[in-house]
Formats: sequence, structure tokens, C-alpha cells
Amino acid sequence: MNPMLRNIPFPLQTVFYRGLTQSLKHVGKVLSFVIRPPEMFTGPGASLLLCDAIAGTGVQRVLIVTDAVLVKLGLVEPLRARLVELGVSVAVYDGVLPDPRVEQIEEGLAVLQQHRGDSVLAIGGGSAIDCAKVIAARATNDKPVSEMTGLFKVTNAPLPIFCVPTTAGTGSEVSVGAVVSDPAQRRKLPVIDHKLVPQMAALDGLLMTGLPPAVTAATGMDALTHAVEAYISRIAIPESDRYALEAVSLIMRHLPRVMANGKDVESRQLMSWAAYRAGMALNRGGLGYVHGIAHNFGGYYHTPHGWANAIVLPYVLEYSKPECTDRLARLARASGLATGGESDAVLADKFIERVRALKRECGIPEGLADLRAEDIPAIAAAALDEVHFTYAVPRYMDQATCEALVRKMLV
Repeated sequence: MNPMLRNIPFPLQTVFYRGLTQSLKHVGKVLSFVIRPPEMFTGPGASLLLCDAIAGTGVQRVLIVTDAVLVKLGLVEPLRARLVELGVSVAVYDGVLPDPRVEQIEEGLAVLQQHRGDSVLAIGGGSAIDCAKVIAARATNDKPVSEMTGLFKVTNAPLPIFCVPTTAGTGSEVSVGAVVSDPAQRRKLPVIDHKLVPQMAALDGLLMTGLPPAVTAATGMDALTHAVEAYISRIAIPESDRYALEAVSLIMRHLPRVMANGKDVESRQLMSWAAYRAGMALNRGGLGYVHGIAHNFGGYYHTPHGWANAIVLPYVLEYSKPECTDRLARLARASGLATGGESDAVLADKFIERVRALKRECGIPEGLADLRAEDIPAIAAAALDEVHFTYAVPRYMDQATCEALVRKMLV
């Protein structure tokens, strides 16, 4: 907590936080004219169309950022070969791990520099895309990741960034952010800047048909969390509301389908579109306590981000409900839960219960097995520090309230 606020009663702190985050609404209005979504290629086979477009931009030396599993599965080679066929020189960095760390950024940067790369193509899930974004930013900014952490600290525009997401969840292919882990400090480093939005991206459902159920579940719930937190944000606008409601409607229908049948290309494609729309929503509405707590679960226990979001989401929604009942009710309607005549309070409860049920259908537990009681005060403090100066949440928490909420996730 900011030392200036430590001795101020919490109700007055809340007034301050709301005033601060409302200023972000005005910043957001300006940024809405600055942020341009990437040029999108959608549909089965769209990834190869993206390669054609990349070559058409005039870049000559691309670094592909991916992970060893995707290379082994053969998903990277068709794209690499297509670029080479089109006269683009390609190097591959496949050292990305789940929950990418600062050292992977530096390893990838070294490969980029050795190749004399002029652009970056991410192929993979959110970890690969986040890693690629920060590598591209490090290439043009002579400062460590820690000095780019926070809002709008990427001084120089990164190298051109292109993305092929192979999961439907993070929305990183369109978002203004990237998150890197710092194991030494047991924390996540969110780098948030409109300059990180990629130039082009491809949503190719064919690349997602082989995803295992656990990854499908975690990434799908990640997308749901983005849409929901953006929708209940105090700085949401009609545009972000449209994106969020569309994403929630699609996820509630198609996540169960891809969990039941991973080869359902149509539902895979629609899930990728939902994740993209959720990413558009979070660009404008922002995030909240779910992400603040989940980031720290990742920092402390390396919990996969989507999995952590899914665990935390219903607890935060239950706490936030008094200040956003009407919005939760609209989410219930978008989810097909209204049968006619229910009050907003009833529909809000229905939506939260549907989130819990969807978690169960996806095999995600109610709590976090790795969570240790002695870590809870530090996790809560770090979550509050992230949220209170960054996100326009509907209802604020103090330290004791946040600790009590996190304690509910002990198993």
C-alpha cells in the first residue's frame, strides 16, 4: 500500500481509488483513438494467410517465438516453411515455458539479436505471445523488464509483432498487456502499453483441435474471466460491453462443447473468436481482483493463469455482487439463464452459480491445493497493490477482507 494511504480509514481510501480509476476512463477515451486492433485472419487455415501477409509487409528476418511441444507436434513447421518459401529468413526460439520468466525474455532476445531479426511471430498460447511481445519491446528499449512493468512504460515502439494463438483464452493477440514472472521476487510483472498490440493475428481453429482438456478448460475460463471483469468494471463503455457480452454468450455455449469433443472445429473457431472479443473488452474495461489474486497464485506457486482465474472468479463475483447486481444479471441473460420474470438479484445468483458449475464441468477444483495459510497475508497485500492503482473494480477490499476471501480457497 502507498504509505500516504496506510493510516487513512478504508472508506476514504475507497473514495481515492475510485477517483484515481475514474481518471483512467478519460485516459481510455484518448487511447480508444490510439489503439488499433490487429488485422485479423480468421477461419481454418488462417495461419498460412497470415504468413502471406507478413511477407507482404516487407519484413525480412522473423523470429518465431514458441515452445518445444508445438515444435515437436509439427504445428510450427508449416508456418516456418511458408515464410521461407516467400523469401523471409526465419529463426526459431522454442524455449518458452508456461508462466514465462524474465530469463526466457533475455534468451529470446539473444536469439533475435544473433539473427538480426526485424520482427517477431508468436505461435502458441498466452505464454508464447506474452514472451514475444516483451522480446519485441526489449529489442527497442534498452532497459530491463522490471523498468517496463506497469502502465505505459514501453518508451519506444517494439519491433512488429505478429501472432498465431494456439489456445482460445488469453486474448493476448489483441490485448495491450503481457505478463512475465520474476521467480526471485515471487511476483508477476505486468507490462501494459498500447504499443504492445500486435499488428496482425490469425485465429485458426484447426490448430486448437489437439488441445488436451485441461488446457482447453484453463484457457476457456481465462477468456470468460477477461470478459466478466471487463463488463463489471466501473470504466466499461458500450463498446467494451458489446465485446464482453458476445464473448460470454459464446463461451457459455461452446466451452462445454469443446470439452466434450476437442475435434469440434466450429466450436474451436468460435472459442477463439470469443477469446479475441474478451481481449478487446479488457483493453477498454480492464481487469480486477480475480487477476490480482490469480497473478500472485502464479507468482507463488506457478499455478497456470487460466486455472487460477477459474478458481478465484466465483469468490470475487460473490463479493462484488452488491455493487454490480444489474451487470451480473445481464451476463446471466447473455448466458441464456433467464427464464422470464426473475429479478436482477436472482439472475446475478444464477450467473455466479453457472460459473461454479462450468468450473466443475471443466474439472477445476473449488480451491487451490498449493495455497498455504502463511502466504495469504502477502498474497492479499500484493493483490491489493496491483488492483487499487490499476483496475476500476466495482467494490473495493481492505487487507482483512482480501485475506478472508483468499482463505476460502484453502483445501
